[in-house]
Amino acid sequence: MRALCWHGKGDVRIDTVPDPKIEHPRDAIIKITCCAICGSDLHLLDGYQPTMEKGDILGHENMGEVIELGSDVTNLKIGDRVVVPFTISCGECWFCKQGMFSCCDRTNPNAELAVKAMGHSPAGLFGFSHMLGGYSGGQAEYLRVPMADIGPIKIPDSVTDEQALFLSDIFPTGYMAAENAQIEPGDTVAIWGCGPVGQFAIRSALMMGAGRVIAIDEVPERLAMAEEGGAETIDFSKTDVYDELMARTEKRGPDSCIDAVGCEASGHGATDAIIDKVKAATYLATDRVHVLREAIMSCRKGGTLSIPGVYVGMGDKIPLGAAMNKGLTFKMGQTHVQKYTKPLLEKIEAGEIDPSFVVTHPSALEDAPEMYKKFRDKEDGVIKVVLRP
Repeated sequence: MRALCWHGKGDVRIDTVPDPKIEHPRDAIIKITCCAICGSDLHLLDGYQPTMEKGDILGHENMGEVIELGSDVTNLKIGDRVVVPFTISCGECWFCKQGMFSCCDRTNPNAELAVKAMGHSPAGLFGFSHMLGGYSGGQAEYLRVPMADIGPIKIPDSVTDEQALFLSDIFPTGYMAAENAQIEPGDTVAIWGCGPVGQFAIRSALMMGAGRVIAIDEVPERLAMAEEGGAETIDFSKTDVYDELMARTEKRGPDSCIDAVGCEASGHGATDAIIDKVKAATYLATDRVHVLREAIMSCRKGGTLSIPGVYVGMGDKIPLGAAMNKGLTFKMGQTHVQKYTKPLLEKIEAGEIDPSFVVTHPSALEDAPEMYKKFRDKEDGVIKVVLRP
């Protein structure tokens, strides 16, 4: 089959690789009909995620048609259209039973690597480094889906691929980010990053009763999409974000802040962001945490900071003193996708949201290397790339 493979920092290619096969009775094989490039994939492209190996197949936003099933998978049948969560979860361990599917204890075969880095191992993830399982991703013609009796959700014919695909990651991720922000009716929520996750966080926060959402970015197309979704906007390349947030909230600060940027934050000339970039380039730090610092300083006293943005290692000079003395609550984590797919599919079917709004660049799988670079470099108005094999 044809698949997008990682060959090193900045180097992804379409290769011919062996087709996946059933390896366990709980496996399924799906023929990919639609997949997408995620902002998290750019951390792999840019070399920030350790334990990648040459030839790894990328892609964790996947859907398709079931073509083969293991003997223990009884909830699916051949020919079903399914969306596959990016988290691989067993459904049986203590964490899965608590609804914390991204913390599954049983699906990372390389758990010892994660334990050394993090103290404990999270769940295995599709297409996301050997520390997190080394599972092949779905930017390919076919995908092996472990634990297929727990993860995939069947999609009705009334919902298009472009509407359903983002149940695999960015819609649940934006929704969980808003949920973690502990929004009360009428609250003011500030969201850093108007990429795809930020766009869904904006709409989710408003669905949860936020009175105002203030979205922060510098890319005109992203800011325009945020405004279309109901947000006020701040262009951080033109305005000091802290000062502007204080001016818009009578100096109290936002009730909740959402960091939808993560480890590759840009500060457009801010001193701390420049230092972060130098340290990351010289391997003195792994994560650029300008947004996290700014969110901590901006959030009102007693407020909540939600972090869906991916961090991979160590950040420098995080103002913990400010967070502690202001009494901030932090909630973060990889998304418990299986918890959200059914209720969010119901919202799509009810017409409460059409997730396809975020798609700007439908493309062929063979175009993936070019589209990765356009997405990374924010060229041609790219916000979300959807690939079809």
